[in-house]
Amino acid sequence: MPRSVTAFVCATVTAVAAVTTLDSCRAFKDAMTAHVDVVAQAGSQQLSVERLGKMLGASRLPVDHDVVRQLTQVWVDYQLLGLAAVADDSLNQPATVDSALWGVMANMRAKKWFDQLAKTWVGADSLKYPEQYAEGQVLAARHILLSTPRGDTAPAKIDSVRRKAVALRATVTPATFADVAMKNSQDPGSARRGGDLGVFQKGQMVPAFEQTLLALKPGQISQPVRTQFGWHIIYRPTYDEVKGEVSHSAGAQITQKAESLYIARLDSSLGFKMAPSGVTMVRAVAKDRALHRTDRTAIAVYTGGEFTAGRLAKWLEMFPPQARQQLQVAPDSEIPHMVRAIVRNEVIIRQADSAKVTLDTSETNGIRHGYQQVITNAWTQLGVDPRALADSAKTPAQREAIAASHIEGYLDKLLAMSVRYVDIPAPVDAALHQKYDSKINDAGVDRAFALATQLRKASDSVRASTTPPSAVPLPGSQSPAGGPSAGARPAPPPPAAKP
Repeated sequence: MPRSVTAFVCATVTAVAAVTTLDSCRAFKDAMTAHVDVVAQAGSQQLSVERLGKMLGASRLPVDHDVVRQLTQVWVDYQLLGLAAVADDSLNQPATVDSALWGVMANMRAKKWFDQLAKTWVGADSLKYPEQYAEGQVLAARHILLSTPRGDTAPAKIDSVRRKAVALRATVTPATFADVAMKNSQDPGSARRGGDLGVFQKGQMVPAFEQTLLALKPGQISQPVRTQFGWHIIYRPTYDEVKGEVSHSAGAQITQKAESLYIARLDSSLGFKMAPSGVTMVRAVAKDRALHRTDRTAIAVYTGGEFTAGRLAKWLEMFPPQARQQLQVAPDSEIPHMVRAIVRNEVIIRQADSAKVTLDTSETNGIRHGYQQVITNAWTQLGVDPRALADSAKTPAQREAIAASHIEGYLDKLLAMSVRYVDIPAPVDAALHQKYDSKINDAGVDRAFALATQLRKASDSVRASTTPPSAVPLPGSQSPAGGPSAGARPAPPPPAAKP
């Protein structure tokens, strides 16, 4: 799969939120903005400015505005997961699953499509691999290294190691090379593999080693050759010994070049152009995806269609919160490149669909099982397993209070670094936001950041004032009597500034 596709598709998956009317979104937003002492809301649970500010201020995390927002997003995700646990909602309804996993399904179809293309790219050149190997376009080697003691450059010592290498060379054959290397080579990384250095390209080894290797015919063993690492005895394997590795390496190179050419041709045919208000619109969608899920405003045009704000909102569900935040402040010059890459991905997925590339039942079931397992594991780690909650309380309100308390306690432990961070992958995050209400209040985030900054400064000031003085006299320090301490020397001058 091309690197540009991988960057936006491979590592994450997404969901499309249910259609929410613009009026209802604005009403919820207005309600949140009115409560500037609230940073975020998830269902009926609220994160206060005081709670977040104190939590971060007392932690060892850096007090940074981005950290405040990221921590807020973690709180929202965990609380939404708690709400789902209270409702015993595994988010596995067919419509929810299909919506949440559209990204990974599309990605896998695109990957299968690319695998089909790659076979045509590599197949025509595979017959040339033996010739390319014989000519040294692809290299492979085994070696036995006898090294000299580090720092010992005495001619007698170097010659002593050379004579050992010469004696060893007289006993080794292609058939015994691996065994001899395992017993005698002082390169621990390759010795356990019989001296095998694998397949590599020209320029990856030091010159003396590479020149000696290239002078050998496949199946030959060199006389000892010296490099800065010591004395090497080098064996150049025959093609039959390494044809699997050569095929893989050469095929990867061909695929990489073909991918680059494919992407270049695709880009030239896109006819991509940003709309006049495209950059502004991208920032607006990154800030509030919910308001733009059905927005048909064009962000860019290309051969075959328009890329709308609604489509961007869907794609951004795949991005981690940090990436969406960075998008809001990215330079204007970078945004068109990002949009172009997404449009290119859409075209590739469309090509896969046109080629009727589909996933089989085992592939689909595997994806869904992984999705379900993530939810179950997260519930267990956060201490909000639905069965345990049902056993602990009779009413939904009671179970919700217990779940929220467990999550708040987990966050305290997380900031104290006594528990591990529970990651909520993009498809689960999207499904949670599709089914349960939440909101982050920008004004509340700003206030929490200000409070955390104030508390951290006060804490640092107290720590500095209560740090006991050193018992060891320092240069230039004063003795209790007011004079220089015994044995004290003037502090050395600062180093001269370098030009």
